[in-house]
Amino acid sequence: MTRHARGRFIALEGGEACGKTTQADLLAARLGALRTHQPGGTGIGIRIRHLVLDPTSAGLDPRAEALLMAADRAQHVSEIIRPALEGGRDVVTDRYAGSTLAYQGYGRGLPIDEIRRISDWASRGLWPDLVIFLDVSLEVAARRFSDDRDRMEAAGDEFHQRVLAGFRALAAEDAGWVVIDGSGSVEDVGDQVYAAVRERLGDTGSIKGVDR
Repeated sequence: MTRHARGRFIALEGGEACGKTTQADLLAARLGALRTHQPGGTGIGIRIRHLVLDPTSAGLDPRAEALLMAADRAQHVSEIIRPALEGGRDVVTDRYAGSTLAYQGYGRGLPIDEIRRISDWASRGLWPDLVIFLDVSLEVAARRFSDDRDRMEAAGDEFHQRVLAGFRALAAEDAGWVVIDGSGSVEDVGDQVYAAVRERLGDTGSIKGVDR
């Protein structure tokens, strides 16, 4: 029986309105990869996403929020991401564990090491081969916001400043992250994202890859 090399696993990360969704679409199309997202990448995840982002969930405890995000990730990895990677297909996800570390860790003030352990357990040790962090200032992000904001988008400037600082700290300490200025045009940012993938993971095809 032929054994396929494991697909490449790439996560797009960043604060609200940084352009992740657009760039994840573009990158997945260029790579011929499976495009997915968190939270809400599965049927169960959609229900979790609604609970976490619904403005009526105002009393949601930060630890409950973190556990819900971990539950979404466990289902997402089991149902979507791991099977695709093991079948040799590349996967591009709009958000992964980096967002939980930044939002629930730095943003909500929960212990970073505990959040990392929960994420590691939920994913059974699956971490991206490459994380692309689109760094966009709060001022630029504010100009991109729509009036209809979900619970996380409406959390306030102080919260989002902590989240942005968290993303920058995570990128500074992990060589597996690449920082790209997300304030440029869609085309320019897209070219930089694709160039980073080619430089770090190769032009085409799958990589051997290991969980860590």
